[in-house]
Amino acid sequence: MTDIATGTTGAVAAPGDLRRHNGGGPRASTIVAFLLPFFLPFVLFYLVPIAYAVWQSLLVVRRTAGQYGTSYTAFGGVTQYAQVFQNGEFWASIGRIALFGIVQVPVMLFVALIMALLLDTPLLRLKAFFRVSAFMPYAVPGVIAAIMWSFLYSPQLSPVVDVLKGIGLHADFLGPGAVLWSAANVSTWLWTGYNMLIMFSALQSIPQELYEAATIDGASNWAIAWRIKVPIIAPSIILTTVFSIIGTLQLYAEPAVLRQISSNISSTFTPNMLAYAVASGNNYQQAAAISVVIAVITFVLSFGFMRLTAKRAGL
Repeated sequence: MTDIATGTTGAVAAPGDLRRHNGGGPRASTIVAFLLPFFLPFVLFYLVPIAYAVWQSLLVVRRTAGQYGTSYTAFGGVTQYAQVFQNGEFWASIGRIALFGIVQVPVMLFVALIMALLLDTPLLRLKAFFRVSAFMPYAVPGVIAAIMWSFLYSPQLSPVVDVLKGIGLHADFLGPGAVLWSAANVSTWLWTGYNMLIMFSALQSIPQELYEAATIDGASNWAIAWRIKVPIIAPSIILTTVFSIIGTLQLYAEPAVLRQISSNISSTFTPNMLAYAVASGNNYQQAAAISVVIAVITFVLSFGFMRLTAKRAGL
């Protein structure tokens, strides 16, 4: 082939030759080398445990001769799932967690949104300090946070209870009607800063020209916040909502810690606590079935919420 610029002739290099001259290896092996560090742990520590849990949920324990015979496991089909759906404690735990999520998730996300909007306003000073302060509770492990709050809830130790008694108010944070909301308060304290940071990051990506144009048109800071900022970051709000739905159905640490100081929290208070209690009784097949049902409910609710809100948010 003749080079027009130089007038020289030469052969056209094959694609493989170009890769070798550029120092690159075969494309497929390069892609595999980059993806393997992710997919190998993903398969070993995510897909394999899920498959094993599903398999365990299809087994039942039987005995060779009556109640005192030798036990063995056999394939039982959906027997374990039928027992889960007939278990009153399971449905009671689902009811508690549903009430928890209906109240706690909107309150937490609303507070996170207000905090993000305040951090994004040019009127606020010391933004870095407030941003770190709001995010700091997320750095505290959930168990440690629950222990800290249990100290504040305990009638014998809490300075908050003492102050309320001093002004004539009686507060029983661990009573039967308040203990669920005490756990919700711990979760809100832990996760509000995390959700706020996601929303704040989305706000930072909005072009400043939009705000300048809205200001020229006479829009107030309130109008800019609710008519420009909130609609634009709707995908981030949906994302935090999905995360919160998943986290709500996995609630365990907060009520498990508070259970040590309150008799109003049973070992089956949440679905995850029920699964743990059943597994502690060596009924691993039943616990696996409960876990699979929780996973399916989590998937249906989170995916369903995304489907309902995706079109409105432009996803």
